[in-house]
Amino acid sequence: MSKENAAIKNKFGVEKLYSALGQELDKARENKTYKYEVPIEGKQSGVVKVDGKETVMLASNNYLGLANHPRILEAARKGLDEHGFGMASVRFICGAQKIHFELEERIAAFLGCEAAILHSSCFAANEAFFTGLMSNDYGQRDYRDIIYSDQLNHASIIDGIRLCRIATKTTDLKAYKHNDLAQLKHFLAEPDAEQYRIGVIVTDGVFSMEGEFAPLNEFVDLAKKNDVLLFVDESHSTGVLGKTGRGTPEECGVHGKIDVISGTLGKALGGAAGGFLTGKKELIEYLRQKSRPYTFSNTLPPPVVTAAIEAFKMLEEDSSLVVKLRENTDYFRKEIVRAGFTILEGIHAIVPVMVGEAAIAQDMSAELLKEGVYARGLWYPVVPQGEARIRVQISAAHERKDLDRALAAFEKVGKKLGVLK
Repeated sequence: MSKENAAIKNKFGVEKLYSALGQELDKARENKTYKYEVPIEGKQSGVVKVDGKETVMLASNNYLGLANHPRILEAARKGLDEHGFGMASVRFICGAQKIHFELEERIAAFLGCEAAILHSSCFAANEAFFTGLMSNDYGQRDYRDIIYSDQLNHASIIDGIRLCRIATKTTDLKAYKHNDLAQLKHFLAEPDAEQYRIGVIVTDGVFSMEGEFAPLNEFVDLAKKNDVLLFVDESHSTGVLGKTGRGTPEECGVHGKIDVISGTLGKALGGAAGGFLTGKKELIEYLRQKSRPYTFSNTLPPPVVTAAIEAFKMLEEDSSLVVKLRENTDYFRKEIVRAGFTILEGIHAIVPVMVGEAAIAQDMSAELLKEGVYARGLWYPVVPQGEARIRVQISAAHERKDLDRALAAFEKVGKKLGVLK
């Protein structure tokens, strides 16, 4: 068969494409791996309404309860009234207001860095960083760069590295086993490590599927010893870990010692949208020139910016919400184990309740919702095969009675589905 005939034979065509897509969706439903979206009514909070029924929310990144906090809502209204709905432009053309620079300064100061740059999301920020940094030859003709990345890093980091490697053709990758410092040390000590122009160790501060944090004190020492950058994604950490909510670096005693931090305004810090990168002034200013997602994306809407500024003000004033979140988390972790469930140990507000198979996770999520508890099941490929789980996320917006209601529902459903004996 000629190449031309083979191409014609393999051509899908529009109708065949739609048919194949439908079959794949049906297969996902049959295998109970189809991801359903459940609409909530009203505002995001510790307790929401689903189909008119009060439901304990255990699936939100609203760690500090700020998504529905009166001060945040008032700040957003003020931002709308005084600065408008949107900028209708990118930053360097006509999309910058003083509040955008104020927010960047607050982010940098809060996280112990020199400067910060806003992006539309942390996903965009993570994609922007690697290509922005490694796409320039800086006057060197022959060079290679290298990235050392944890195998369980967030999808945005993985995609950012892929994009960088495609774009530059000069960037190598070594993915070390999750939090395996021994393997990372081995990679850094390899004879060819000295050939690389730029080296970057990349890790999540907190891993979103596990609720486990990286031992950043050891990472800082490794990066310094080997003269490479340390990049940490703090999306699930800022506002959550550390005595004052300054994240994994504070928790590990290395606040102000991380080279580059990426993060989000869409989780603990108000829960709306937006991401950022923060680090040395020279690096951040360089990324303003070279970050394509920054250069070609609209500026964050003013109401989001003013609300985020207020969130940082609240954290700077006191740590009461951080303390309440930690107390709620400790209580739930202790009681869910007492009920007989297996969880991944830790201190983070992400509490993975392990159930094994995808079908059980989906059935359990559905049954919990009937009992007035909104908690989502996660399965392969989001987590490894056979390690499906219900990912519980605790909030400072929860009261003890909310957590007790959720625990009772877990016990009832766990027995019904055979997860608890």
